[in-house]
Amino acid sequence: MTSSNEELKPSAENEHLEQMEEDMAFAEEEIVKSEEQLLEHLAQAEKKAEENWELLLRTKAEMENLRKRTEKDLENAHKYGMEKFVNEMLPVKDSMEMGLAAEEGTMESLREGMKLTMNMFNTTFEKLGVKEINPLNQAFDPELHQAMTMQDAGDVEPNTVIAVMQKGYLLNDRLVRPAMVIVSKKPE
Repeated sequence: MTSSNEELKPSAENEHLEQMEEDMAFAEEEIVKSEEQLLEHLAQAEKKAEENWELLLRTKAEMENLRKRTEKDLENAHKYGMEKFVNEMLPVKDSMEMGLAAEEGTMESLREGMKLTMNMFNTTFEKLGVKEINPLNQAFDPELHQAMTMQDAGDVEPNTVIAVMQKGYLLNDRLVRPAMVIVSKKPE
């Protein structure tokens, strides 16, 4: 009996060894598959990283170009921002020069020339968004007017502009210069 047990033992061991070899072969196969999958994932990740790196470099270059373009536009705006103003004012200057160059002229013709030039000037101001503040007989507004003095004015409501010493101006509804005015006060 011992001999048959001994004969059985090697055969069980052989079966066990065969099973272990099969398991190891399966495990090796799985390791190879996992390794291939890992290499495939690594290749995909490297490709994605390269794409993102290229995108980053392009974006960085675009941002630098945008910064340079904006800088140049800003420089040109500062440099040539007055171009529209100058182009609008040139006809006014030409008109004034023609008036000064006139050798003959009566006081009336000079006055008429000045009126025409002043009209051109006012039209140019309107085109450029400049509005005149002439608050005579209006209520005093400290946002737009600068009171130079106050005077008694019995026939006018208190805090009314009774005289304009210098007109004020707005540029696109922003105060450039307040109107300098004399304001009425209550009689004492």
